[in-house]
Amino acid sequence: MAVKSLIINPGSTSTKIGVFEDETLLFEETLRHSTEEIAQFEKIVDQKDFRRNIIENLLKEKNFDINSLDMVVGRGGMLKPIPGGTYAVTDDLLEDLKIGVQGPHASNLGGILAREIGDSIGKPSYIVDPVVVDELDPVSRYSGVPELPRTSVFHALNQKAVAKRYAKETGKAYETLNLIVVHMGGGVSVGAHKMGKVVDVFNALDGDGAFSPERAGAVPSGALIKMCFSGQYTQQEVYKKFVGGGGFNAYCGTNDMRDVQKMVDNGDKKAEEVREAFITQVAKDIGSMACVLNGKVDQIIMTGGIAYDKVVTAGLKEKAGWIAPVTVYPGEDELMALVQGGLRVLNGEEKPMVY
Repeated sequence: MAVKSLIINPGSTSTKIGVFEDETLLFEETLRHSTEEIAQFEKIVDQKDFRRNIIENLLKEKNFDINSLDMVVGRGGMLKPIPGGTYAVTDDLLEDLKIGVQGPHASNLGGILAREIGDSIGKPSYIVDPVVVDELDPVSRYSGVPELPRTSVFHALNQKAVAKRYAKETGKAYETLNLIVVHMGGGVSVGAHKMGKVVDVFNALDGDGAFSPERAGAVPSGALIKMCFSGQYTQQEVYKKFVGGGGFNAYCGTNDMRDVQKMVDNGDKKAEEVREAFITQVAKDIGSMACVLNGKVDQIIMTGGIAYDKVVTAGLKEKAGWIAPVTVYPGEDELMALVQGGLRVLNGEEKPMVY
């Protein structure tokens, strides 16, 4: 019997939902929320009733019977570091989403809304591979400064989804493969997937690795220290230079690779140089992860919005394709990744993880 699912992916000013029958999308909608609507709530968790009403009203408008659902899956939030997988939204998990144990974030609402709507119809609720997935080997945590361990914050949902997609398409188990997955979007994360675990990854938020459209990645630490104590910037201003205002934004004034391509086409040599530097830095990240895997890499997988850019993917293949064959899955389908995670549990392919 086909499984009907409601998938909920909250963003800071929107709530994206999809209704699926197995892996077939019946309909999806991105519900936009104005700044004024969001501003009336002091905390992110206070938005849950507002967003739930909008979701349920949309389902009524679509004449969709909410009671026909078999499960509700939400985007995972800023929980404690956990292994990858599909998690039932237990009371403990729900409480930590409400608290936001690693910080407030709109994604925390995904599991909260899934649990409330699931409970209202007596159906299970899940989250899948949140950004705090942490499967690092102990040696991967060393940074050189004991007070500053390396942390695992990356595009776990999409990285795991494309890794499992590749495994399925090649008739192999994800747990038998060594893969390097390169997610290139607003942030960039490059992960070493060793037999089903992401044993090392460049922190995509505010830590290491290549610069990206919006983030600085790794920078010279001595110069950073001097900047922080120069008296010219507040802490918030420095952080903005690295997260949000860094990378392509800082060099080219845009966070869209398509705009960079137009600049290059119009003869902008600086933009061309920045793009080449980006390709080189990502290739260096791939090489680093190949060393983590002792050079035994079955496949390099490129994904995310920038993977649509033929110049970037061709450049990365030229620089890193000697390590392993390359597969490109451009874009990211978070709704599909979430429904697949839930289906693997309901169909008995995986056991639900316990938070």
